[in-house]
Amino acid sequence: MNAPECPLEVTPEEACALVKAHPGQCLILDVREPHELEICRVAGSDSVPMGQVPALLTTLPRDRHLLVLCHHGGRSRRVTQFLRAQGFTTVTNIAGGIEAWACQVDPKLARY
Repeated sequence: MNAPECPLEVTPEEACALVKAHPGQCLILDVREPHELEICRVAGSDSVPMGQVPALLTTLPRDRHLLVLCHHGGRSRRVTQFLRAQGFTTVTNIAGGIEAWACQVDPKLARY
């Protein structure tokens, strides 16, 4: 996905479709805390708690479309904006977070 095509935000359904349509090119980056991941997580996602993102900036892939996820979408929106400000061109927030993902994509996920 080219940078001009990269939306700032997508729905969980759109994020799921992107991952399926572009395997290996998209990565769900979960910025929730470890205790939240123990409750539920999206299969295949990578985890970097929000507070660790600045320190781990050099480890994040710039050649993949990062789809950022949190509980309701607020933290992931801030991380998306931060990464874009750091020069990441293909970063998108997943609107509504894992709560919306559980409602719209995978109702088997535990909710909290």
